[in-house]
Amino acid sequence: MRFRHADGSTVHLAYCTTVHPAEDLDGVVAQLDGCSALVRKELGVPVLGIGLWLAAPLADRLASSAVALDRLRRALDRNGLEVVTLNGFPYAGFRDRVVGKKFYLPDWTEPARLRYTLDLVEVLAKLLPADAAYGSISTLPLAWRAPWDRARESQTRDAFNRLELRLTRAEEATGRRIRVAVETEPGCVLEMIPQAAHWLIPYSAQSLLGLCLDTCHLAVQFERPAEAFLTLSRAGVEVVKAQLSAALHVSHPDDPAARELLRELAEPKYLHQTREYGGPGIDDLDQLSGHASWRVHFHVPVHAAPRPPLTGTTDVIDETLQYLVGGAHPLTHHLESETYAWSVLPKAPKTQQELAEALARELGWLRDRLVGLGLEEIT
Repeated sequence: MRFRHADGSTVHLAYCTTVHPAEDLDGVVAQLDGCSALVRKELGVPVLGIGLWLAAPLADRLASSAVALDRLRRALDRNGLEVVTLNGFPYAGFRDRVVGKKFYLPDWTEPARLRYTLDLVEVLAKLLPADAAYGSISTLPLAWRAPWDRARESQTRDAFNRLELRLTRAEEATGRRIRVAVETEPGCVLEMIPQAAHWLIPYSAQSLLGLCLDTCHLAVQFERPAEAFLTLSRAGVEVVKAQLSAALHVSHPDDPAARELLRELAEPKYLHQTREYGGPGIDDLDQLSGHASWRVHFHVPVHAAPRPPLTGTTDVIDETLQYLVGGAHPLTHHLESETYAWSVLPKAPKTQQELAEALARELGWLRDRLVGLGLEEIT
C-alpha cells in the first residue's frame, strides 16, 4: 500500500511475511499466490506491499539464479504485490517447533550473517519497483547480549564496515539505493535506542546504514517515543524502516486473571522477554516476578485488544507514527506491520482465509491511522 505525504513523497506500508512458514521457493510462491493475494483482495487495493522474508538458503539461490529470481518476480507481479523492504533478521528455521535464542544466530560476529545480508542486497536491488526511492533490509541488533566482548565487538564493526562499502558499490553498479537498518530488541547487544544510536554514529554521515524502529520492542523497554526520536536526532541517525506492532501490557501483575492469561501465552516457541517498569528484566515468561507494570515481547495484533485485564501498547504506535509521518517530512518512508505470532495466539486463525482477513484488518487499522495523520492513500 502506498500513501502520499504532504511533502509529495511516497510512504510505503507492507505486512511482513515472517507470518508464513515457507523457506523454499515453491513455498514462498505458494504463499504469494495464496494468503498474500487474499490480503490484497480483502483490502481492495491495486498493489499490496509485502515485507518479504527469505531464509538464507533461498536468498543464496535467488542471488545466484536469474531463473529462480524471475519466477519470484512473476509471482509478485501476477498477484499485484511489490517489495521495497526485506526482513533480514531471521536467518532460517523461523518456523521450527522451538526457536528461542536460535533466532539470533548466526550473529554479526559470524561471516554467514554478512553473506546472507549481501545476498538480500542483491535480490532486493532486482525486485525493487522502478519508482521506489530506496530499498530497506532490517537486521538483528548485532547479537544476543552474551557472550559479548571487545573481540566480538571488533569483528562486528569490521563486518559492518565491509557491508557499508558493498552497499556503496552496489548503488554505483545498479543505480538502486539499498539501506540496512539495525533493529533494537530486548536482551540483545543493542536493546534500547540510545545504545543503537551511539553504535550507529560512525555511519551517520551517510544514509545507507541506520535504524529499524520496532514499536513493540520500544514499548517493552518502556522507552518514550519523544525521547527516542530526540536521541536519534542528536546522533544524526536515520530511521530507515519502522516495524509497527504492539506488545502486551500488564498494569497489575498481582491480578490472578492477568497471571492466568500470561500462563496461556507462555508458549515455548519464541522468547517473550519481559520488562518491569523501573525494575529488572527477564528473558521469558516462565521467570516472571515483580509487582510494577510489565511489558511483554509478544507481537499482538494492533487492531484487536488482548483479553482483559491485559492491554496492548497501541498508544506507543500512535505516538510513534506522529513522529514518523505526522511532521512536515516523513522520518522514514518504509512502514511494516509485523505481527508474526498469529500461530501461537490462543485463538489462532485456522485457515488461510482467516489469516488473510486478520492481516487485512490489521493493515486497515494502520491505514486509518495514516490517513488520520494527513497522508493520502494512492489507489
